[in-house]
Amino acid sequence: MKEINKKIQYIHNEKVCRLQEKNGVVYVGFPKLLAHEKNLVHGFSTRIGGVSKEHLASMNLSFTRGDNRENVLENHRRFAKALEYDETRLVFSDQVHLTRFHKVTKKDCGKGIIRESDIKEIDGLVTNEPGIPIITFYADCVPLFFYDPVKKVIAMAHSGWRGTVGRIGAKMTAYMEEEYGSTARDILCAVGPSICQKCYEVSEEVALQFLDVFGTAYGDELLYEKEGGKYQLNLHKACEITLLNAGIQREHVDVTDLCTCCNPDFFFSHRASHGKRGNLAGVMMLKEPGGL
Repeated sequence: MKEINKKIQYIHNEKVCRLQEKNGVVYVGFPKLLAHEKNLVHGFSTRIGGVSKEHLASMNLSFTRGDNRENVLENHRRFAKALEYDETRLVFSDQVHLTRFHKVTKKDCGKGIIRESDIKEIDGLVTNEPGIPIITFYADCVPLFFYDPVKKVIAMAHSGWRGTVGRIGAKMTAYMEEEYGSTARDILCAVGPSICQKCYEVSEEVALQFLDVFGTAYGDELLYEKEGGKYQLNLHKACEITLLNAGIQREHVDVTDLCTCCNPDFFFSHRASHGKRGNLAGVMMLKEPGGL
């Protein structure tokens, strides 16, 4: 793990995210969620530990990036073995930068990996059924992890700039409250690796949408203007603000300090690679009572 740390452009803070390694597969875990590992499987992939080649090397987990299907399946097998879940039961999202959610049940198992999926235009998955691993995909956008240890509910949301300005984190919190009886103050969250503020330049059009939703109270920490009508946007901060405003307790949130764009050898980054890349993934699963 020390060698991996040397490849990362800065040493990350293990209080907010921890590098894990098993059988050569390296992934990211979050302390708030790792504290519940008896009941919960979770992880965010890196590029390390798979079999894909060239610009997809090596842990590409997407079937939509032009990769050989058998390579992707082997990558899923390796990632599943490292985290300890059954990859044939995975339920895939179908991300289109909206704020729509799907309530996952056992009838969905395998959709996206071993059978065709009817889950369409969905950027968030949520379930309270044990033994069903849910998966969402990334290459600079923000992965949001949710776990309610009281009601035993998990959720994941894909938060690009459109989802973030659409307050997808707050909408998922409300969805868990309405559909599963969760209470915001009980929910644990993690804001996973994604593009950092110094790497994420946006247009004035995008900046104005964020100012309309978040206002100016957060100053340069959220958004600052450069020359030529360009701005630097902090998606991590915007997601954190959204979660806190939704009633999530500050002490229940881990916000990563790892940037996908700063570390293109470690993570897939759409911006760093100009679109020539594979996909990372976040996975969550409630463990079956008494074990896997």
